[in-house]
Amino acid sequence: MEPQRSPLLEVRGNIQLKRPPVKAPSRLPLPGTRFKRGPDQMEDALEPEKKRTRGLDTVTKIATSRPRAPALTTVAQTQGQTTAPKVPKKTGPRCSTAVATVLKNQKPGPAAPAQKPGAAAPVPGGRKPTKRPAWDLKGQLCDLNAELKCCRERTQTLDQENQQLQDQLREAQQQAKSLGAECRTLEGELARVQAQAEQGQQELGNLRARVLELEEQLGTQQGLVQELQKEQLGLQEERRGLAARLEEQERRLQASEAALSGSQAEVASLRQEATTQAALLVEQGERLHGLEMERRRLHNQLQELKGNIRVFCRVRPVLPGEPTPPPGFLLFPSGPGGPSDPPTRLSLSRSDERRGTLSGAPAPPTRHDFSFDRVFPPGSGQDEVFEEIAMLVQSALDGYPVCIFAYGQTGSGKTFTMEGGGPGGDPQVEGLIPRALRHLFSVAQELGSQGWTYSFVASYVEIYNETVRDLLATGTRKGQGGECEIRRAGPGSEELTVTNARYVPVSCEKEVEALLHLAHQNRAVARTAQNERSSRSHSVFQLQISGEHAGRGLQCGAPLSLVDLAGSERLDPGLTLGPGERERLRETQAINSSLSTLGLVIMALSNKESHVPYRNSKLTYLLQNSLGGSAKMLMFVNISPLEENVSESLNSLRFASKVNQCVIGTAQANRK
Repeated sequence: MEPQRSPLLEVRGNIQLKRPPVKAPSRLPLPGTRFKRGPDQMEDALEPEKKRTRGLDTVTKIATSRPRAPALTTVAQTQGQTTAPKVPKKTGPRCSTAVATVLKNQKPGPAAPAQKPGAAAPVPGGRKPTKRPAWDLKGQLCDLNAELKCCRERTQTLDQENQQLQDQLREAQQQAKSLGAECRTLEGELARVQAQAEQGQQELGNLRARVLELEEQLGTQQGLVQELQKEQLGLQEERRGLAARLEEQERRLQASEAALSGSQAEVASLRQEATTQAALLVEQGERLHGLEMERRRLHNQLQELKGNIRVFCRVRPVLPGEPTPPPGFLLFPSGPGGPSDPPTRLSLSRSDERRGTLSGAPAPPTRHDFSFDRVFPPGSGQDEVFEEIAMLVQSALDGYPVCIFAYGQTGSGKTFTMEGGGPGGDPQVEGLIPRALRHLFSVAQELGSQGWTYSFVASYVEIYNETVRDLLATGTRKGQGGECEIRRAGPGSEELTVTNARYVPVSCEKEVEALLHLAHQNRAVARTAQNERSSRSHSVFQLQISGEHAGRGLQCGAPLSLVDLAGSERLDPGLTLGPGERERLRETQAINSSLSTLGLVIMALSNKESHVPYRNSKLTYLLQNSLGGSAKMLMFVNISPLEENVSESLNSLRFASKVNQCVIGTAQANRK
């Protein structure tokens, strides 16, 4: 027969057998969880059991149906002791919820076998329990309540320990999060440093490749420099040979002039002999004609040695009210022969405030050096300028087309160079146009003694926005520029003419002054009506020269073109496009287009290209016969001495340097 078990042990066994399996993290007891069941509730729980066991005695029924609180407390105690060392990495509320779920799902198991009558409940503390009689149900209930109270106190202690563990778990999780964030930050920094290192290695490789490339280019440039030095030596030798030939020709010319003087004296002494005098006059006439042809040939050769395209640079003086340029802004180095030689070089310094050195100090000014056929400083007068081009103007009488340009920005002195201070002004400030015509009239009168007769026809037009307008128009035709078109003079003729434009024959200086005065008035009216139109247009003065030697049946003809180009300044990028600014934009586009076409035409002629784009601009189309291999060209590049205009001055000088590098073939006279 089995020993009789106490009801409390039976209840504990039933709970352990019926308890569902729970994961280790869910065994932690919920904080503050207690079974709050009073005596009345326990009595209610005993009612069903009493009904089922009515056949048994009363003591047995009561003993088999009370188990709950002490057993659950023991289970909670056992679970707390088992899972305390292994705290899962979960937050406190989730663990508490899991424990609460387990405790809810624990349902009372089947009743244990009844204890023998007379058995008493075990007394806490290890003392031997005192037997209570079977009828002392109240005593047994008190014992169970005491045991339940002990279990609850222990459960509360375990809940406090569990709360401390959960706090430690949360602190550990927070520390793990911070360490993870710091780890990710360090990993990102490591990746960035590695990327910078790789980029630095790549840049180092690129720089090494660039150094090798530059070294190779340096070697190539050194080879080119050596070749150019050899070529320079050859050109110097050739120049010395040409200089020697020129001296020889000058000596021959002097000898011819001396012979001519002797012949004239001989003719004067032999006038008494009529037959001898006639023969001698014919002979001397032939010799004189030969000398004139020789003079023209030598004159043309001399001009060719100077270059069929020549570029002169002129710097205007500082006007009253303008700021004085800083010292060293414009320098004019002396020529090869020292200060006595006319200057041919110009040096311009430019300071850029946007650049700086490593120490923070402003960068030193950049100096730009240019070399031209002649440079006129601000102190050069109009007579000095014309003296340099007088021989070139005379080539027009010999039948060579001559074209002289004045290029530069607005206000740089182009119009002053070409026209001077205005008709009727001081003769010392007369421009190239009146001086050139005076010189031509004088030389033509001298050649008249040799049998040559010359006629001169003048025209004066301006080109504004690719529209040709006659500046010599009078009466109702004033301002009607749309009717003027550039046409061929006739079928198969190479001569160009402007339709509806006045062509006025001139033979003296007064007639030329009247034409210049009329043109000046028309340009002044146009300037007032159309917002500085004169400075935004090209003015072209053309003099058609025709010469004839009736005794020998010789004819020659060539145009002399004196052009005052429009201002070459670029459009202001910050200009707002109002009604007036749109017109300014259209003017600037037309000017830049015509100037670009002029540069393209000169480059095409220099490169001997089959197609020369004369028709791309009205300016180049009108001057077609004054450009090319049979013409002599001279460009005046006018610049301002002010530092504020240094950008436009550099652009003008660079354009003039490109033109100065062009070489056109030998010119040929237009003779019939």
